[in-house]
Amino acid sequence: MEFTSVEGEQRYAALVRAAATCVVGLDFDGTLSPIVDDPAQAHIHPDASDVLVDLATQVQAIAVVTGRPARQALALGGLEEVGNAIGDAGKELYLFGQYGNERWSSTNRRVISPRPPHGLATFLRELPRILRQADAADAHIEDKGLAVAVHTRRLPDPRGAFERLLPLVREQARRHELTVEPGRNVIEVRSPGMHKGVVVETLVRELEPGALLFAGDDLGDVEAFEAVATLREQGLPTLLVCASSEEESSLESRADVVVKGPEGVLDLLRQLTVDARDLRA
Repeated sequence: MEFTSVEGEQRYAALVRAAATCVVGLDFDGTLSPIVDDPAQAHIHPDASDVLVDLATQVQAIAVVTGRPARQALALGGLEEVGNAIGDAGKELYLFGQYGNERWSSTNRRVISPRPPHGLATFLRELPRILRQADAADAHIEDKGLAVAVHTRRLPDPRGAFERLLPLVREQARRHELTVEPGRNVIEVRSPGMHKGVVVETLVRELEPGALLFAGDDLGDVEAFEAVATLREQGLPTLLVCASSEEESSLESRADVVVKGPEGVLDLLRQLTVDARDLRA
């Protein structure tokens, strides 16, 4: 792992000292799961389950916070089984799907979900026309129930199609009072008022942790990073981790630690587990 400053090293050391009361928040795609062309095949890194279960013995709780539907993340991550093992250690695994609109935990094993946002069905019907207008008719449309995601990754010019689509999607979403969340060659449209920063605030309010780590990889994690930065200003020990890639590096300037993709995130979590265990020995 690469600290971005001396302060980053100091924040890591403070987090290790407070590990027993630390909540660890983790994005899914690009952070726990490698980015792939087909989002339905984005399985969690094969080492992640063991790393998370081991980490849970040293921290207060772990929360996976994703734009994916909760049930999809549960399946792709094998998170029910991970939750069982974490529960056996006397700890809890939380999953917040669709940017926090859905919630599941290893104690309450049902997905709590609101109704789809008003206007989303109309937006979805209008979307093929917008794709044709942007010369991106073959973009993959993913209906998440509470959101719609448009993936340009499999197009001949993914970035160009993304940049043509984004202003058109923003304008159409605005007409339906929906919010737009751009990511790595994906544009997501969903209801306003919920984002990963709200999830961070919820975790702090409900769990009252003594420290907080959040790891993410793209623009969908900005609000979480901002919420953590606010908690830092209030005196809470925190650590911000960027899982960087050649495609996306927007979080690097905000992070305390920069690592390379999911493997780098898991290496950091392994190190945190070892350092916390050694300190308590």
